Amino acid sequence: MTTIAQPVPELPVADLDKARAYYCDKLGFKNAWAHSEIAAVTRNKATVFFRLSGQPIAPQRHWIFADDIDATFFEMQTSGALIVDQLSNKPWGLRQFTVQDPDGHQFYIHHDA
Repeated sequence: MTTIAQPVPELPVADLDKARAYYCDKLGFKNAWAHSEIAAVTRNKATVFFRLSGQPIAPQRHWIFADDIDATFFEMQTSGALIVDQLSNKPWGLRQFTVQDPDGHQFYIHHDA
């Protein structure tokens, strides 16, 4: 079989610039590219696409693995990311926390406990 990469979420957003700024300033991503109604940010092996949406936004949830979950939590907490679930060991065997963006999308950031 050929190799394929991990999936890339495409999130509907109300404001491309606001979404890109939040992911860069609060979550440590870097701007990758932008076009009139679509843009992307990257951080290491993680990529997120944004698409401008005129519709009511239905928030999505995604999972992101972090090699050093404690350092990642501290970094995002210090930067002012909106953390809606604090870092803890979960009964399903993961150590994780949850961040939320301005459009309500959430990322479960995790590592094996």
